[in-house]
Amino acid sequence: MTLVQLRYLVAIADAGLNITLAAERVHATQPGLSKQLKQLEDELGFRLFVRKGKSLDAVTQAGREVLERARTILAEAANIRAIAANLRNETQGELRIATTHTQARFALPAPIAALSLAYPQVSVHLQPGQDTDVLNQLEAGRVDLAVISTAGAPPATGIALPAYRWHRVVVAPAGHALARRGLPPTLAELAAQPLISYDSSLRPESSLRHAFETAGLQPLIAMTAGDADLIKTYVRAGLGIGVLAEMAILGTDADLQVLPADHLFPQCTTWIVLRRETVLREYVLEFIARFAPHLDRREVVRALAMDAPPPAWAHVPHWRERPVALPDAA
Repeated sequence: MTLVQLRYLVAIADAGLNITLAAERVHATQPGLSKQLKQLEDELGFRLFVRKGKSLDAVTQAGREVLERARTILAEAANIRAIAANLRNETQGELRIATTHTQARFALPAPIAALSLAYPQVSVHLQPGQDTDVLNQLEAGRVDLAVISTAGAPPATGIALPAYRWHRVVVAPAGHALARRGLPPTLAELAAQPLISYDSSLRPESSLRHAFETAGLQPLIAMTAGDADLIKTYVRAGLGIGVLAEMAILGTDADLQVLPADHLFPQCTTWIVLRRETVLREYVLEFIARFAPHLDRREVVRALAMDAPPPAWAHVPHWRERPVALPDAA
């Protein structure tokens, strides 16, 4: 039994039993991966997967037990490598971040640029997606950390560190009736308009939908998108009024009227989510320090090392007051 075989086993499970996709993810050939799987099963003396023809159809009960242990072994092997790299003061490696399109587009460029100057030999790989996909990638060990937002409690997965708080804003074309008024809109006024917002607004647990329903109103969600730039594009096209994160508003959006919505929708928090009991490379801690300077580095390490809730963090800044991550001077 080898770590390579265990890595291939986990890759197959995480790829939905699709060997072709699993081989791509671990940079192996399909025949090579299948051969390693057969060797592992021969050594163990039982099947890890149920076959249906030449395809894998399901994970056996024994396979589920082995998979659970394999994930633990691979995670600990990664921790040992991280400890060794830190002790050798290695400054090269990879930082893999799963996040949403909004965070990737508007919140992460500055801290990633600062990290790249401090650690030029570290390559950063962003994997944007929906909230559930982001956390699934973290749980599967395919990324080092996740950056997502919630309007209520922190994510239940891993250790969640609060990076900053933010509110939503309403955007309308400059000539729109709401824009001409120049006053903060009411929920009743928004309910009378076709709305364009994030894909998450379609979910039953959406805080946007809940705000309307609490007021006895039914929003008209005319269109959704996972990308804030797309929301603004279709607002400009006249399809409706946009409701999006305030950090998505840039200086180039002067053609849109931005109206406050702090009084309409609950405050949101952006979280850095890490797997429990993970040994972080120094450059990952540096990224966290750049993205959320209020988080004490020693407390972050301590929170990861214990199977307990993280400490009560210091004041979590709002997006409007958070410091900008600046690169180190040359």
